[in-house]
Amino acid sequence: MTRLNSTVLPVGILAGLTAAFLSLGANTPSGLAIVLYAASALPVLIAGLGWGNLAAIVAVVTAGLATGLYVSPTYALLVLCVTLVPAAWLSHLANLARPASEIGGPDGAMAWYPLSDILTHLAGLVTIGMLVIGAMLGYDPDMSGRMIDMVIETLKSQEPTYNPDAATVVQMKALFALALPLIQGALWVMMLFAAYYLATRIVSISGRSLRPREDIPSTLRMHRYAIFAFLIGIVLTFTGGIPAIIGALVCGTFGAGFFLSGFAVVHFRTRGKSWRLPVLWLGYLSVALFTVPAIFFLVTGMVDTRRAIALSPVGPARPGPKTPPSNDT
Repeated sequence: MTRLNSTVLPVGILAGLTAAFLSLGANTPSGLAIVLYAASALPVLIAGLGWGNLAAIVAVVTAGLATGLYVSPTYALLVLCVTLVPAAWLSHLANLARPASEIGGPDGAMAWYPLSDILTHLAGLVTIGMLVIGAMLGYDPDMSGRMIDMVIETLKSQEPTYNPDAATVVQMKALFALALPLIQGALWVMMLFAAYYLATRIVSISGRSLRPREDIPSTLRMHRYAIFAFLIGIVLTFTGGIPAIIGALVCGTFGAGFFLSGFAVVHFRTRGKSWRLPVLWLGYLSVALFTVPAIFFLVTGMVDTRRAIALSPVGPARPGPKTPPSNDT
């Protein structure tokens, strides 16, 4: 225990500095900027999953101070809201466990916080973080409209014959005002979950993971109540103005959660099938090339919202065979 406590602080500081460097790299114009920005969550997740809440808190504080001093407090707040704080909270949830007997499970086993609830928390955290950043930047239909005007002027300078009529411009502005928060919210949920997944694998290989390695296809679902948040988001998109923008953001974040769980369902249900590999490749390729197939995975994720709880023997988990999940419906 003494050895572990003596490493928490340096690990947290090192993780925070690494996260800060990654986020600072994303602050420069680059095609990899968004990847670096999302990757800044990885050191915080590793510190939290492997060394506990204190290490994650130290990492978040260190990264926030470093980015605030090097760039600006506003940039630091942006990094904290949409990347580092969600990462620290996810690691906290992943390490939560209680005796399985308390929920009707077997004696001598620990029940871990459901992955379905972790994914739902991620969607909610990204929504809140994006709302805070949107309020700071003053994002509204007028701001998105000015962005479209700049794009149109750029296109006109490159192609003088390009001259869209007023009705087309209005439609473009209305669509862009909703599409931007929807796409950003969805993309951020998926990238942060990818960082969480990679962090769990790294910590598991290192032997520091408390949580047992889960079977993602059978456990990655959204909480059933998340459906109501998604439906409320759809309704808000038809109201116009700021509420419509918030609704689009909610549709993007929670829709991404259902989309991910939909892919997990397909992976789970095609196990043992001879045609599994071509179907999975076709699914990934169709989503990459077209938008409409994504609706199938979205609906699939909304249909299956069961909560699977991972169990492990009492005591720290060790690398080894996967622990079969226990369904809690």
